[in-house]
Amino acid sequence: MDIPESDRIKHRQINFRDLHPERNDARTAADFLLQVAGVLAAEPETPILLNLSYDLAHTCLQEIEQALDELGLHRDNGLLYRMRRALYYYTEDTFRENSGCKRGGSNCTKRVFAKRYEALEHGCRDQRPEHWRRYL
Repeated sequence: MDIPESDRIKHRQINFRDLHPERNDARTAADFLLQVAGVLAAEPETPILLNLSYDLAHTCLQEIEQALDELGLHRDNGLLYRMRRALYYYTEDTFRENSGCKRGGSNCTKRVFAKRYEALEHGCRDQRPEHWRRYL
């Protein structure tokens, strides 16, 4: 099924909460999202407002915002923003189901986090061989 680019490419704004005067959540989010497959553009307009363009065939707003929450960024959760997000989630999910795009495919944002987690140095690695880990 050939989907027109005007229907597939989405342009959204993500608002963050202004918790600290020196905090720049939009810049942090833009730097991260430019590495995600399917994100075409991510430009901070202000320190708390991010302009975002992405391809709906690869990712959706809900996956992007879940990734930002996992990063520890604080989105604005006012009533208007929650209602707008719920409408976007519903319409994008319906569009993806009708066009045959599967959720959690090969370009899923969760895989980006898994790769990043594996690359980080932390104390959560078990150095024992596999057969020792399954011993008990």
